[in-house]
Amino acid sequence: MANPYGDVELDPRGMRALAHPVRLAILSRLQSDGPSTATALAPLVGATPSVTSWHLRHLAEHGLVRDADVESDGRQRWWEAVGTGFRFTATEEASLDAASLLGRTMMEQAADLPERWARDVEPLLEVEWRRLAGLSNTTVEVTADELAEVEAAIERLLAPYVLRKGSAQRPPGTRRVRMMRYVLPDAPRPEADRDDRS
Repeated sequence: MANPYGDVELDPRGMRALAHPVRLAILSRLQSDGPSTATALAPLVGATPSVTSWHLRHLAEHGLVRDADVESDGRQRWWEAVGTGFRFTATEEASLDAASLLGRTMMEQAADLPERWARDVEPLLEVEWRRLAGLSNTTVEVTADELAEVEAAIERLLAPYVLRKGSAQRPPGTRRVRMMRYVLPDAPRPEADRDDRS
């Protein structure tokens, strides 16, 4: 699948490195909030500054973060995310476990986001934003190839909006919108239970 967002492409080692709750939280913070230091990130990710610093160096080894070019007094190291996101795909059997581990870690971290949003953010939204927000739950019947086409089409549609993040191209009234997309295929059914529509 193409990479229209210019995300960092993870190999199996990178997937395993990022499949750690603290590292994933660090990267998420840097992607959403911009450059920061280990000391500032530590209370936000539930780790000490020294542990956070160690995780930052580990993320840097896999090309996910780098030194940030910010003015500072030189006493603290500033970090920034490389790109706005990351991408991982199990292209061979050896990478399936790594991709599955990272996927589960991401789901665990995102599990309470909708509930927190509904409790803390939705009541503060204007009517037009509340009307557009919320959950959609759609089930489709597709082949694996068709599902890949759907995913690629969604990414092509979103790419212009993803890529203008932080740029002067944003029109007035723009705000961040998190779009969480779970793609959850059913397990194969036993042959006897299948609905024969041919």
